[in-house]
Amino acid sequence: MGKLMMYPRSAHGKVFMARGDGGDVLVIDGKTRPADHEAAEYLRENFPFTAPVPVLGRERSFGVGDRLGIAAPGHVRVFRKYDAAPVLAQQSMRELKLTGRTYKDVLDAATFAVFREDYQDGFGADGDHLKTMDEVRGALDLGFSMITLDCSEHIRSDGGKAELNEDLRRRYLDRTFMLEDGDSIVFTEDDLAKAQHIYGEAVRYAAQVWWSFFASSAYRAELEISIDETATPTTPQQHFFAASELKLAGVRMATLAPRFCGEFQKGIDYIGDVDQFDREMRVHAAIARHFGYKISVHSGSDKFSVFPSIGRHTRGVFHVKTAGTNWLEAMRVCAEKNPALYREAHAFALKHFDEARAYYHVSANLNKIPDPGTLSDDELPGLMDDNNARQLIHITYGLILSDPWLHDQLCRLWDANAELYADKLERHIARHMRLLGVPERVRAD
Repeated sequence: MGKLMMYPRSAHGKVFMARGDGGDVLVIDGKTRPADHEAAEYLRENFPFTAPVPVLGRERSFGVGDRLGIAAPGHVRVFRKYDAAPVLAQQSMRELKLTGRTYKDVLDAATFAVFREDYQDGFGADGDHLKTMDEVRGALDLGFSMITLDCSEHIRSDGGKAELNEDLRRRYLDRTFMLEDGDSIVFTEDDLAKAQHIYGEAVRYAAQVWWSFFASSAYRAELEISIDETATPTTPQQHFFAASELKLAGVRMATLAPRFCGEFQKGIDYIGDVDQFDREMRVHAAIARHFGYKISVHSGSDKFSVFPSIGRHTRGVFHVKTAGTNWLEAMRVCAEKNPALYREAHAFALKHFDEARAYYHVSANLNKIPDPGTLSDDELPGLMDDNNARQLIHITYGLILSDPWLHDQLCRLWDANAELYADKLERHIARHMRLLGVPERVRAD
């Protein structure tokens, strides 16, 4: 093993983490063991702060999907400074497939990071965008503290209308539902028929999942409902309808993610009418307060132009998810520290862009990306400020990481520049916090 260098914050009596020649290890009573799943389970059992806990009940919560398993030290720095609860372990099944990781890997990486950094304020673990009962059960059995239930396969986006029964008519027609600050919801028959057609089956499925896993005390976990993976925005009437029907079915979700107007594309700022978003966010936030849950904003990475609206209208009570932006900061490190390697990865991404588009909706125009071969080494990191280049690199992460040579070279580079990566993440995610209006923590003198 050679010489070990202890991480100072990790010292807990005779248990600590250290850096060895082959990577991180756990030392227990003088005996060294690899930082594997068994070691992570030991930590979660003996040091409870290393196990995930429900965090959505806190005013502000923030998901920071770590696709590489190395971002948490930088994330912890942000959450020591800003008053938001972190969800450090957050991955979707799609991300697991593209990176070749498992939910064990994702949770274990967060456990080791919080122990290494001695972060004891609590963190969440999100089985993100899960669609099936088996997927939900698998994440919960591992100890994930929240599930984001993706209802997209039960949402109809064909423009149809449902036949309305008398119960639905009685519940919603010829009524005015008052919200805070003078806003109100009124349904026409057309509004109601569309809402039932689009979301009726999704409500039934969400209720099935709720009663199967969350209604009892078998799991200590929270439920988020995702209805954002649709082709058309969720109108305020449709949001109100879905929330009302979920409540009637007995579902108590902690958060709900509507499909907002405009576009929340990956890795770039909001695309759309900011004023319209502001008007509709006011009503969406009021609906969430009316039913007692938090608004969740998906694909929240880098949506800087609408963050102030989100923070203001939710009154600082929200859940925001980020993921790919953390990967992009890792690639910024690559561009700075090994320009030749970045150029290799960029060329690989261009070659595989069309393949990657099958998984993501982006508007990148490859013809507008400067040729890395024409840029100096000092200019190269600036590509990570170009929207087209950001989306190119963003959506090809799985393919880049699946290439053995690129994977090996990139991991070596990130390992050697761990401090630089943590610093970049701290500054980048802190910008999200400031624009959302997240207060800084009060530090004792």
